[in-house]
Amino acid sequence: MKDLSLNGATEGQITLYDRDYNAAINNIEVGERIFKINDKENYKRFTIKAEEHIDKALTNANLVIISIEPGDTSCRKGDIEIPEEYGILETVGDTTGPGGIMRARRALPLFFEFGLKIKECCPNAWVINYTNPMTLCTAALFKVFPKIKLLGCCHEVFGTQHFIANLVSKWFDVPTPDRREIHLDITGINHFTFATKIEWKGIDLYPKLIELANNKDTYKDLTLLAKQRIKEEEWFDCNHLIALQMLRQFGALGAAGDRHLAEFTPYFLTSEKDIWKYGIMRTPYSWRERISIEKKNKTFKDEELIAKPSDEEGVDIMMSLMGKRTLFTNMNRLNVGQVPFLPLGTVVESNGFISENSIKPVVSSNPPLAIQTLIKRIVDVQQMTLEAIWNKDNEALFTAFTLDPLVHLPIHKAREMFDKMMVACALKY
Repeated sequence: MKDLSLNGATEGQITLYDRDYNAAINNIEVGERIFKINDKENYKRFTIKAEEHIDKALTNANLVIISIEPGDTSCRKGDIEIPEEYGILETVGDTTGPGGIMRARRALPLFFEFGLKIKECCPNAWVINYTNPMTLCTAALFKVFPKIKLLGCCHEVFGTQHFIANLVSKWFDVPTPDRREIHLDITGINHFTFATKIEWKGIDLYPKLIELANNKDTYKDLTLLAKQRIKEEEWFDCNHLIALQMLRQFGALGAAGDRHLAEFTPYFLTSEKDIWKYGIMRTPYSWRERISIEKKNKTFKDEELIAKPSDEEGVDIMMSLMGKRTLFTNMNRLNVGQVPFLPLGTVVESNGFISENSIKPVVSSNPPLAIQTLIKRIVDVQQMTLEAIWNKDNEALFTAFTLDPLVHLPIHKAREMFDKMMVACALKY
C-alpha cells in the first residue's frame, strides 16, 4: 500500500481478506492512514474494505495478491527444532528440508482452496503469490486451475543484483549502479536459482566473478561477523560466500541468499560453527514467535507510514499488466520450455517480460551438469511432495521426506522424526 500511495496513476478498490477478520479490519485503518499521509491531495483514489468471506473478497477482482502465514506461527517451532534434535540444521526451514516439507503440508491444502475459489469468482484475474514454499504453493494453484493467470514473486534475486552492483562500483570505480542495471540470466527453482550469465552495460562480469570465487582470500572466516549479526538480530544478512562457493565448485553463481542456498546442499549445514564461517545464521524460532506477537500488537506512528520507493515489484507488475510499462524480471511459472533441462509442467524460476495482460517467459541458458543434477533432485522431491499432499497420502509424503538431501538419517530415525513433525507441525490457528 505504501508503493501504491506513491503511484498516482492508479486508483480503485483494495479488498482485504484474512481468516482473522479483525486483522483485516485493522489493516483498513492502516491503509487509509498510508494514503492520507503520502497522497494528501488524492488520497481517496483508493477505497479499502475488508470481507469476512473469501468468495466476496475475490468476486470481480482484477488482481489477487496472496501473502499468508499458513497456520499459526507456533507451527514453525517443530519445523526448526525437531530436525535439530536429530542433527539436521536449517537456516530458514520454509522451502526445502524437513521444515519446508511440513510447511508445504500446511500451506498446500489452503492453496488448493484458493485456486478453486479464484477459478469460481475471478477466473480472469492476474494472481501474484508471495507465500513460501514458493514453488509448491504456486504449483498448487496451477494444479487446481491450470489456466490461472499466475506468477510467483520472490526478491532473492534482487539481493544478488545488489551484491554484484557493489562489486561493479569497486571494480570499475563508478557509483554503485541500480540493481536493475545488472542483467542476470536466471535458471532453476525458487531459492535454488543460478545465474549463468551476468552483464553490466554490455560488459561480461563472469570472468571477474570467477576470479573472485577462485581467490582463497574471498573466503575469510566470518564467525565474528555472524556472532555480531546474531547479537543485533540481523538474521537475513549475508556476504554471498556460499553463492561464490557454488560458482567455484559447480560452475554457476548462486542467485539467491546464502541462507536459502545452504539448505539445498547439506554439507554447508554440518554444524553451527561451520555456518558462521560464511557469515550466516539460523533464524531461531524464539525470534519469529516474538516478532509475530509484536506485529499483532503494533500500533503505527504516522512517521512509520511515510512511504519511500521499496525494492519490491508488486506495483511495477500491476502497472505492466495494465499496459503502462513493460517489466523484465525473474518469475516463478510453469515450465513451457524456458528452463530446458527441467521437466515441462513443473514450476521453475527464470526471467520473463510482463506487459499488458501478458507474461512471456524467456528461455534461459542451461547451467553446468553439476548444477542441473542438484536441482533435478529437488524438483523430483517437490513434485512427490505436491502429489502426496494432493492425494492425502502420508506414506508417499514420508517417501519424499526421506529423499530430501537434508534428511541424512537411518530410515527408522527418519520415520521417528517424521511422525513427531506430523503432529507438532500440523495446521492450527
